[in-house]
Amino acid sequence: MIDHISVGVSDLGRSANFYEVTLATLGLTRLVTRPRTVGFGKAYPEFWINLRDGMAAVAPESGVHICLRAKTTGEVDAFHAAALAAGGVSDGAPGIRPHDRVRYYAAFVVDPDGNRIEAVTFPAE
Repeated sequence: MIDHISVGVSDLGRSANFYEVTLATLGLTRLVTRPRTVGFGKAYPEFWINLRDGMAAVAPESGVHICLRAKTTGEVDAFHAAALAAGGVSDGAPGIRPHDRVRYYAAFVVDPDGNRIEAVTFPAE
């Protein structure tokens, strides 16, 4: 259903470095670099960051949340660790999240601009 997503960033270089390290854990690489935007993906850019001059940090109560699929719990763990090492903040350590309909393993981070990003996988029972 969704072809690609993009998030605004206040410092393209800082954010490109953050996402290059963080998204690599999920198999996404930098595919496109332009003066005001960078695209990451596997075969084509699926995740974009776009420079927004004068952008304020995203408010925690904004409700914006982007979730990316991981293949394994190890990828989720690596995503979380890489994000923290690259300047992100934890918004939920890796672990099982029991839910009414499905059991999933996820980790949540906040990028340097306040964008909330999750990595998720659905391990077998």
